[in-house]
Amino acid sequence: MLRIANTENGKVRGLPAADPRITSFKGVPFAAPPVGENRWRAPQPCADWQGVRECFEFAPISMQDRPGVGTDIYCREWHVDPDIPISEDCLYLNIWTNAKSADERKPVLVWFFGGGFQWGYTSEMEFDGERLARRDIVVVSVNYRLGAFGFMAHPQLTEEQPDAPCNFGSLDQQAGLRWVRRNIANFGGDPDNITIAGQSAGGGSVMAQMACKENAGDFKKAVVMSGMFGSPYDVNSFFIPQSLEEAGKKGERLFEYMGVSTLEEARRLDADFIRQKYSELRNKGEMFFTIVQDNKFSTGDPMAAFKNGTRNRVPVMAGNTGDEFIEFLHADNEEQLEALAADCFGDVSDDFLAFPEAHKTCGGGFAPVSAPELGVKSAYLAEDKLPDSRPCYYYRFVPDIPGDDHPGTFHSVDLWFFFETLAKCSRPYEGRHYDIARQMCDYWANFIKTGDPNGFDINGNKLPEWRCYTDSDRAEMEFTPDGAKPATENSAFTRFLLDNMK
Repeated sequence: MLRIANTENGKVRGLPAADPRITSFKGVPFAAPPVGENRWRAPQPCADWQGVRECFEFAPISMQDRPGVGTDIYCREWHVDPDIPISEDCLYLNIWTNAKSADERKPVLVWFFGGGFQWGYTSEMEFDGERLARRDIVVVSVNYRLGAFGFMAHPQLTEEQPDAPCNFGSLDQQAGLRWVRRNIANFGGDPDNITIAGQSAGGGSVMAQMACKENAGDFKKAVVMSGMFGSPYDVNSFFIPQSLEEAGKKGERLFEYMGVSTLEEARRLDADFIRQKYSELRNKGEMFFTIVQDNKFSTGDPMAAFKNGTRNRVPVMAGNTGDEFIEFLHADNEEQLEALAADCFGDVSDDFLAFPEAHKTCGGGFAPVSAPELGVKSAYLAEDKLPDSRPCYYYRFVPDIPGDDHPGTFHSVDLWFFFETLAKCSRPYEGRHYDIARQMCDYWANFIKTGDPNGFDINGNKLPEWRCYTDSDRAEMEFTPDGAKPATENSAFTRFLLDNMK
């Protein structure tokens, strides 16, 4: 087994995973610590080291609210450890490989976690890459800066470093991806067969990286799971990049709240003090730092880049869970809903209001269709109309999820299944759930290898056919309580929304 590998900065030693045929390298540095003068700068080159670096443990997680202290479903499900180390020194990645030598060329997955660009980390237990590595995939999970550390903008930053004024978390992802391109061959991976993937804000990150022209050629496929990216209606979208000027004003407000006036002063502040003050303002609803249109990394509306074909065009697997928690069009009452409908649909607003589903979110109910679903589907219906279109494979995750809280197929629950890590979850999953997870992981591995999820499972059995999602055949793969079932989008409401976008 490949237990020691070379990198551009020095040698690293990994450990056998639970399956001793797999080696895990945890806490591999891909950039210099973003501390001191490197705070609020693009990631800088990592320093070399002598000897063999032991990469046996996950590095500390990025600066964020301490996990494991809340009562929401995410604290109960994943973010369970209040004692997990947290540090501003966080630019590390993790690798799982079953390669026996460095001259193998296995397909590579680069994973970006979700969490609204405020929370999350690579060491979450559902992200264990071992099951994919058993399927001959080299798995890499990349950590990145979050919140005020990763996405703050400020006029002084724009003046100091116009080539990288913000979006430091996105630049961290980009730096991690490029490190993989330069180094993954030493871990048995193929640098010319990389798939980038993410879920929620990680899915939005994937789409943002696809929209960044500087990334041309750095990856060959993409997976967008419940991608927090935007709504085709630009209403209540979770992720609509702010202008640099607008985001800069929020940075000025944060400086004022922290009692500093210059970058020099702010860079001397204790990291936990910054985290606390930003959290206070965010909880008051004053700010929420995410990706900014900085005219460098993000050069315009990323949704437009998908619709007009100017993004990095590669095959995509995308999908969502049945009970996502973000509505596409929210109104507190019928009067507001009618006004929003008129603005979004114009002459056909009455047709929209005739659907019973249109009224389900009044007063804060669950949406019958989510902004992530509409955003991704609209992007790939546009792709299908372009010359030389790339395939998109769409899924819906709708099995039963056990538990006394009766959660439904809530946002993010499919992560346990795609990574096939159900055994780490506290929910009373049964054998049939494990069967679904194996099947989903098989489809995912096939796509990472070839750009097509179809083929055979890990035991050599042929999988049910998964057709491409196109304008003429809106095919989906439904992961149901009984496993994978090919289906066609049958919601007249969803079709209306997609067919009547402005």
